[in-house]
Amino acid sequence: MDKQATIYRIVTPDHFCPWGLKALDLLKRNGYEIDDQHLKTKEANKAYKEENGYDETPQIFINGKNLGGYDQLREHLGLKPDPKVGKTYQPVIAVLVVAFVMALTTCWAMQGSLTVIKVAELFIAFSMCVLGILKLQDLLSFSTGFVQYDLVAQRYVPYSYVYPFVEAGAGVLMIAGLITWVVAPAALIVSTIGAISVFKAVYVEKRELSCACVGGGSSVPLGFISLTENLMMMAMSIWMMVKAII
Repeated sequence: MDKQATIYRIVTPDHFCPWGLKALDLLKRNGYEIDDQHLKTKEANKAYKEENGYDETPQIFINGKNLGGYDQLREHLGLKPDPKVGKTYQPVIAVLVVAFVMALTTCWAMQGSLTVIKVAELFIAFSMCVLGILKLQDLLSFSTGFVQYDLVAQRYVPYSYVYPFVEAGAGVLMIAGLITWVVAPAALIVSTIGAISVFKAVYVEKRELSCACVGGGSSVPLGFISLTENLMMMAMSIWMMVKAII
């Protein structure tokens, strides 16, 4: 049987429904011959839904049978929901992978070679910078998530607004090895508090919370990754102080 599909989607001069475009793309990539029906005004879109009893557009028909919207199309094609629902470590993984690649290329540019210690230093410093930026882009939202588990922030809320500046600032200065005896102790203090807070919330109290490590409102679960972030900062801080002595 031929693979025939009809899609009704809103397409106006100032609005293209993203789910309609994604559905159209999926149909094309799966070999469907498509009858692409445009609803050219918001009024036409509203009227189409009311007349046919639909809650949303796009509406997709496969071989003349109504399938539903974009989510139903993905299900029909054996794909997972989009956007992803529930908790995910993807934001943190993205940060760490890019920071690691940046560390490799920066080390090579600086030295013409790769050394484990320098790559590790740059990786942690770059990670701190990027994670700090993500927190700083919406301090209010970060603070709301952070105070739910950080022991100091729960007692003194303004601390939640200071933390991202310390993290990002420490990362920037650690890259150049500047004012180590100010930066490293400050980073060590906040990261130690963070590690204890995460350990208490997750492993002692068994609470299921979202981590504010990539900013407020994230879907990253509080747990091992969050603890690792703080342990990395602690290790970097201690190493920088030891390096300054020797």
